[in-house]
Amino acid sequence: MTTHPSIEQHPDLAEMRSRFERATSTPRGQAIETLGLLTGLYLAASPWIAGFSGLTALAVCNLITGVAYALCMGGFTSAYERTHAMAWAACAIGAWTIVSPWVVAGNVDTTRTVVNNVIVGAVALLLGLAMAAAAMAERRSGRTRGRGGPGPAME
Repeated sequence: MTTHPSIEQHPDLAEMRSRFERATSTPRGQAIETLGLLTGLYLAASPWIAGFSGLTALAVCNLITGVAYALCMGGFTSAYERTHAMAWAACAIGAWTIVSPWVVAGNVDTTRTVVNNVIVGAVALLLGLAMAAAAMAERRSGRTRGRGGPGPAME
């Protein structure tokens, strides 16, 4: 009877984890992750900080998307192999935050809500793009330094 090693011991998976660990362990990666976590926490608390908690539909929307964004951006250190996909999910949450005052049912598009969500959504979108770019740059540099010679990423 032949036993096969588990997928956790596969050399490609170990290489991918170490590559994303390098991307998130840089000062730039840590700064992006920290700012993303703070942005998500602010988004979740923004209805009470900016003073539109009475608009319950948008307050609940911001609370849910803020927690999701914080978990997404804060989860980079524990999920190296999913960093790229999580960064794009963070971008989608940022874009949703920008348009949510006009999409959420009810009369929630007041000046306060629009300004708050557009600024926070733009910051969230930019941080998600920065994390996606860091993951893509690390992936490209991993290909050029990869296993024994030039790969498709080389000229």
